Amino acid sequence: THQERLELAKKCGFLGVEIDSPGTPNPDELVKASKDTGVAVHGVVDSVHWRDTLSSPDEKVRAKGLDALIGALKDAKTVGADTVLLVPGVVNKDVTYEQCWERSRAEVVKALPTAEKLGVKIAIEVVWNNFLTKPEQLVEYVDSFKSDWVGAYFDVSNMIKYGVPPAEWIRKLGSKRLLKIDFKGYSKAKQWVAIGEGDEDWPEVLKALAEVGYNGWATAEVGGGGEEHLKKISAQMDKVLGL
Repeated sequence: THQERLELAKKCGFLGVEIDSPGTPNPDELVKASKDTGVAVHGVVDSVHWRDTLSSPDEKVRAKGLDALIGALKDAKTVGADTVLLVPGVVNKDVTYEQCWERSRAEVVKALPTAEKLGVKIAIEVVWNNFLTKPEQLVEYVDSFKSDWVGAYFDVSNMIKYGVPPAEWIRKLGSKRLLKIDFKGYSKAKQWVAIGEGDEDWPEVLKALAEVGYNGWATAEVGGGGEEHLKKISAQMDKVLGL
């Protein structure tokens, strides 16, 4: 049950969780469990953005993606979350960078009235989608909406692959754009590793976060498990975040 999961999260040292939308049943039960345990549901992750991409050449697929984004915003409002994480599009053999920019932007714009009405922000995540792979591009994309309801969800680990250090991304994004951060562990030599064992320069990341005045959530984007596993992740997070 939601109650059991949140109690376990609390026991392992987590203050909040994120949920998938679509894909999380009984949101009302979750709201009650969150109140009972004091564990916040701080964010919602759009769970179909890789499949029903907002950058698809097929307008039916884009429409499905937009419906899911609007649904995720509504779910966020229900559970008291203040952001929806969105991978805006994917550049591939069928979609150029420019097409990804134009199409995804047009769909996100359609969701903005809902975001504003519900008071939930759309947080653009940086991933391995060949889109927005430089900090300047993410800044330009976020700023292009001219809206307080779009910001950045910065993944500290994902962007190491593209060569610009995470701290530089954070400084360029600044406090107004940077809504949330998440991470795992990424090593150029070994790829995915445990939190704290990758190429992330954590002291420098923390310095950059302090410089921009970031005071928000830090989420581990790793596989779940039982109590022992979660306590280990919690301890790894505390260590890299200097808590």
